[in-house]
Amino acid sequence: MSGKRYKIKNKHFIHEIETRKSSYWENIRDKNKLKIFKDTVASVPAYRLFLKKHSIDPKKIRTIADLAHVPVTTKDSYLRSFSVANLCKKGTLMHPLVFTATSGSTGEPYYFPRFEKIDREYSILIEYYLSQNKISLEGPTLVVVCFGMGIWIGGVITYQAFEAASRESGYPISIITPGTNKEEVLNSLAKLAPNFSQTILIGYPPFIKDLIDEAASKKINLSKLNMRLMFAAESFSEKFRDYLGKKAKIDNIYRDTLNVYGSADIGAMAWETGVSILIKRILTKDKKLYADFFPSVSQMPTMAQYNPHFITFESVDGNIILSAENALPLVRYAIGDHGGAISFREVEKKFKKNGYDLKTLAKKAGITSIPELPFVYIYERSDFSTKFYGAIVFPEYIKSALERDKVENLVTGKFTMFTRHDKKHNQFLEVNVELKKGIHADKNLNKLVQNLVFQELIERSTECRNNAQLLGKKMLPKITFWSYEDSLYFKTGIKQKWVKKTPK
Repeated sequence: MSGKRYKIKNKHFIHEIETRKSSYWENIRDKNKLKIFKDTVASVPAYRLFLKKHSIDPKKIRTIADLAHVPVTTKDSYLRSFSVANLCKKGTLMHPLVFTATSGSTGEPYYFPRFEKIDREYSILIEYYLSQNKISLEGPTLVVVCFGMGIWIGGVITYQAFEAASRESGYPISIITPGTNKEEVLNSLAKLAPNFSQTILIGYPPFIKDLIDEAASKKINLSKLNMRLMFAAESFSEKFRDYLGKKAKIDNIYRDTLNVYGSADIGAMAWETGVSILIKRILTKDKKLYADFFPSVSQMPTMAQYNPHFITFESVDGNIILSAENALPLVRYAIGDHGGAISFREVEKKFKKNGYDLKTLAKKAGITSIPELPFVYIYERSDFSTKFYGAIVFPEYIKSALERDKVENLVTGKFTMFTRHDKKHNQFLEVNVELKKGIHADKNLNKLVQNLVFQELIERSTECRNNAQLLGKKMLPKITFWSYEDSLYFKTGIKQKWVKKTPK
């Protein structure tokens, strides 16, 4: 697998995605999880030492039940405890490798090597996504990659996956990689995209929103570009999807929008499908059904499906644990995200119990492909939140407030929040909000946004609601507006920091 071409064509995997039932994928999931463990024990010196340190005899791990007793690995307990060579297959770097780094948002960056197989697995996802729209087959497609093309994984792996998918499928795909250079992206949309039958714009969700919002000022007619949108690196609400769908003149949001759950650790791990988007939208509207899925959480997670041939997911104490083959194999690895895993069959049962026929609803929504792949669901990271009088405040709460109809044309949706203390040592929540280009704030807008954020806090968080009853106006957030692309909190071309540590 290390650099060798796959013998099995992408079409084989896509056929499986479209036709295999949930029970098949559940069986593959369990078999592959055990296989990854055994292969890693046999080929990775660091993992053998890790097991020895934890008094685990790998010969006694014979079943999935046995595997549950194997310690979880993390960056600190495993990756940073051994050299990169010892963590790799055969304990050596004598492989054709590509290195990318984590963003370092939760600590020191870590450099992950990968084999070509990771790019190939992503290309299967891409080819499946392309196949859902006939224009991909019939006319030329322009792919505009708006992720940074440096040491981070997003830009390079997306380029390579589309290039590989085009080569294998024969679809007429052209790729341009302006990265996070906004002017270059807009120039591409204005001057190059009209020559193509469809345009796929790919990037970080807030950056894509900026581009869509600015298109009109550059006299770019998005309705003529047959836009499709791909995202990664962050979750977003269905209201956000609807906003972009309307602005970009998206024909079918179930077919033409897609959010990838990816990481530098192991590449494109899971992705949205039409049916996963539909599930999320139904859960948003039906509180009873939502409570059946997520009884103790007020956040709507990203719902994505994954291919158990390549990766498996489980949940331990609310943490997402994965196992996957790569140059640096990962076994029961805690990636640092919160969420869980559930089979398609279990999802169908929950819907049926609440009076829904999921497949019938999907067909009514125009979803022609209903893969029965298992799901992984992902919440905002707890380390990407702040505490306000003991209540955890997630970025999702503020995002929802800034997506309200009353303000969506005045603010970009980007913000940075943190908890501060006044001179009397009272806590307050400060939310720094970016204005759209040409918009100037006044007291009325400040009061409006303050009230919208406060409403979200008390509606989404029981702790905030209780605190508001006790503390009154102390729970009102302080809103500070900043001009478009102000360099302090909203520097263009970099990942938005939704939460920062309290500044000195």
